[in-house]
Amino acid sequence: MSETTDVPRRPSVRRLPLKAALRLNHPSDTWFKPALSVVVASLVPNLLLFAVDRLDLVMYTMAGSLCALYGHALPYARRAGTVVRVVVGMLAGLAVALVAGSLTDSTAILIAVGALLAAVQKALCDASRIGPPGHVIFTFVTSAALFAPQQLAQVPGHLALTLAAGAFSWCVTVVGPALLRREGPERRATARALDAAAACVADPGPRTRGAAAAAVHGAWQTLLASGRATPARRALERLVVHAEAALAESSPAGHRAAADPAQLREWAALTRARGPVPTPPAAPGTTAELFGVDAERAGRRARTTRGELLRRLGPGSHVLPVAVRTLIGCALAGYACEALGVGRPYWAIVTAASLYQANVTLSWNRALQRTLGNLLGVLVFAAVLPLTRVSPLLLIVCVLCFNFAAEALITRNYWLGSVAVTPMALLVIEFGGAHPAGELIGDRVIDTVVGAAVGFLAAVLVTNRRATGRVERALEATERARAHAVRVLADDTADPAALDASRRGLTASLVELREAGDTAAGEWWQRALPEEDLVAAERAGHRTLAATAQRQGLISLAPENGAV
Repeated sequence: MSETTDVPRRPSVRRLPLKAALRLNHPSDTWFKPALSVVVASLVPNLLLFAVDRLDLVMYTMAGSLCALYGHALPYARRAGTVVRVVVGMLAGLAVALVAGSLTDSTAILIAVGALLAAVQKALCDASRIGPPGHVIFTFVTSAALFAPQQLAQVPGHLALTLAAGAFSWCVTVVGPALLRREGPERRATARALDAAAACVADPGPRTRGAAAAAVHGAWQTLLASGRATPARRALERLVVHAEAALAESSPAGHRAAADPAQLREWAALTRARGPVPTPPAAPGTTAELFGVDAERAGRRARTTRGELLRRLGPGSHVLPVAVRTLIGCALAGYACEALGVGRPYWAIVTAASLYQANVTLSWNRALQRTLGNLLGVLVFAAVLPLTRVSPLLLIVCVLCFNFAAEALITRNYWLGSVAVTPMALLVIEFGGAHPAGELIGDRVIDTVVGAAVGFLAAVLVTNRRATGRVERALEATERARAHAVRVLADDTADPAALDASRRGLTASLVELREAGDTAAGEWWQRALPEEDLVAAERAGHRTLAATAQRQGLISLAPENGAV
């Protein structure tokens, strides 16, 4: 990394996109999993409450049912603990909100509590990287609970309903899928790695190479966290080795013609399907232990993630400025709506909280998407409201349909999912009794517009100077990982496990470097990025990855480009 590279200074204010923010994407390959899970997790509690004529309690069971949205990308061994932590986090936030709501009627105090809860939830979700959907679901539940009529004596019972629904959500998201398809998450992660590697081989470049490195890294993380090795997981590990070899071949040092994109895509399709995992030929140089995967898996079981979470929240963390934005933006949005006459401005808090992404540019995209989706969703609500008032069962059916539609559409674009989320959230209020439609619609429009405008203003004014610092730290970490890999390469006595560990460590550092660079590129009010150093570090890192793969016998290097 050069200390004297002359990098032209980029403007402090980035250009904000418009059309790109609203463009529809391909749906996620797992969109149906959270969609079906949240419907099943909500249906049973709703029908039980209908049977005892207590639909006014739906808000509390719904808090637990929404926990079924989390963890679907994780292997079941890790998902079990993750969803438990989600349920505990939901209970903790809801308890604070219900107690605060029962102790005071002051809207100003409740807004302050809601903003503080939103900031804490944002920081914890970003630091633990739990998502999607991240912190927004927690903030939606706790902000609504703050303004719900509540007596202190009722709080334990309401929390018990949330816990029961959360336990059922755990069964829906962990037990059921594990019985149906034992290695489902690992298969999907491996298929993504194969597809990304195929795209990289077909069109080598910094973006495709970075995406492939992230997909391969994600596949290894999933496999290493999946529990004991099984024959199917062994086959998946071999497939990821082939994807990793294809990634190495696409580097400036590798032979691009060696990997076959069509073969990689065929393996990906078979891996996603319900049939047997495809059995690829053994990668040259692969040991029976697949470069010490078992040893690394055992080491991971012995480690805890608590220290990593504390590190991400410690001094200098890039998570904290975004949490401060959330606190200030949610508070200002709530107080602004209160000044405009909205009696319970919880939706303004939720709207502001939903905007805060990794940088200002992404927050702008979310502001546009949220505003458009909510305004269209209000029209949908106005259209279906008369139908839902015909029968409580029709109200339950409509809420479940919008729940499913929200998860089905939100991966296409956030604004499209918001078209379904808005009427769903408004219809939940109807479980407690009919409300004037004009009042509900008017408050929601004001909350949306004010929340989005004030929330984005806070994103612009509360600077995140740590974004460039994160890039600099990632550059240093990448250089250290690369230097370690070079040292292992130079050691003729290094065993396959050491080579494999150095390769995976370097891949992880390159993924973090790309993420840090992309985040900082969309941030405002910061010093210029070391863009040339970024490019040089990525190129050098991928050359070293290729050299490591060549040492392990996975690929052959181009003679003229064999330097590490």
